[in-house]
Amino acid sequence: MTFVGKLWQRGRDLLPVAGFHFDRPLVLLQSDDWGRVGLRDQPGSEQLRSAGLDLGERPSDFYTLETAEDLTHLAGVLKRHRDSSGRPACVEMNFILANLDFAKMSAEAFRQIHLLPLAEGLPLGWTRPGRTEALSDGIAHGVFHPALHGTTHFCRSAVERNLNGEGERANLLRTLWRAGTPYIHWRMPWIGYEYWDPERPEEKRFLSAEKQNELIGQTVGAFAKLFNTLPRSACAPGYRANDDTHRAWARHGIRVAQNGPGAFVPPHFDRHDILHLSRTVEFEPATDPAFSVEACLQQAESCFERGIPAIVSVHSINFHSTVKDFRSRTLSLLDEFLSALESKHADLLYLDDEDLRELVNQGFYKTAEGSAKVNVIRENFRKAQVERQEHARRNQAGPDQARGAKL
Repeated sequence: MTFVGKLWQRGRDLLPVAGFHFDRPLVLLQSDDWGRVGLRDQPGSEQLRSAGLDLGERPSDFYTLETAEDLTHLAGVLKRHRDSSGRPACVEMNFILANLDFAKMSAEAFRQIHLLPLAEGLPLGWTRPGRTEALSDGIAHGVFHPALHGTTHFCRSAVERNLNGEGERANLLRTLWRAGTPYIHWRMPWIGYEYWDPERPEEKRFLSAEKQNELIGQTVGAFAKLFNTLPRSACAPGYRANDDTHRAWARHGIRVAQNGPGAFVPPHFDRHDILHLSRTVEFEPATDPAFSVEACLQQAESCFERGIPAIVSVHSINFHSTVKDFRSRTLSLLDEFLSALESKHADLLYLDDEDLRELVNQGFYKTAEGSAKVNVIRENFRKAQVERQEHARRNQAGPDQARGAKL
């Protein structure tokens, strides 16, 4: 990161920044990791167990890949829920645009990485009939909105370094790859995230500005090839992004940055004219053993009290079903959550990321049902102060109380 970039980030946290507040309850759904293969269904599970890997210690062991049925059922729930303008609920789906090309890698005894763009299909051993058509149908009905996640979820240089080490880590990588599974992150956090290498010195963990710009340019191209449009919203893998990431995103047409949960931070612009959104509701029944709809409703109400959008984080694993059925419970709970919001807030609106940017700039946004007008209020805030307040609140409250309690 450049010196100017470091100063900007420090100043943005400490100095007042204009945040945007709204006089109506707004709800956005954001979801990561679509298009990224994981455990290769039951055959992959059996192969890994035969290799001595005991699966099931954590839910993420059963991350697989969405099916046509998963997408169709999710779209069905979203279509049933309408906001005050008549528009259906919608989800911002952040896509990984390439997977490991296991066929090429196997031919070279898994000595190096080859990637297969998602636009060219799925890797050897993976089949998802009807998936592309189900995704296109959801997009056409306005309930799915594709957005940018990355080319890979892992940091390629970190994986290559460990692969060349020929030790225990290299053996684990090859064991997974032989089974058609790229990685299981909690078992190998040293693989990092696309723009972030965790085992480098702290000041060098993020890839250089030049490398990030190159990667993001390639990813935007892969996105355009897959969806015949350019992405406007992005979420960095693992939420690991810095000023260099944002600059590169802006150069390639990204206008909205999705940030991870942590504090009730209002939407605000950075120096690259990117609108930053922070997730405020963690809707993760597949991976959170303490999950409850009530806690999520409390989080959403805390957002509405502050005049900021309820931005819901719900990762794609919640809708998977082939190895372990996460989908059925998640859809039931999502239906309950959205119904409760709609019954309490007659003026509720469902937006996607680009709608919110349009709303901030113009005071209204256009949909297929017409246009929706919302009063937008600018109020200065200090991000560092908001985060300190949130940290103090979490330390004082118990685990259940911390969810959704007011600052």
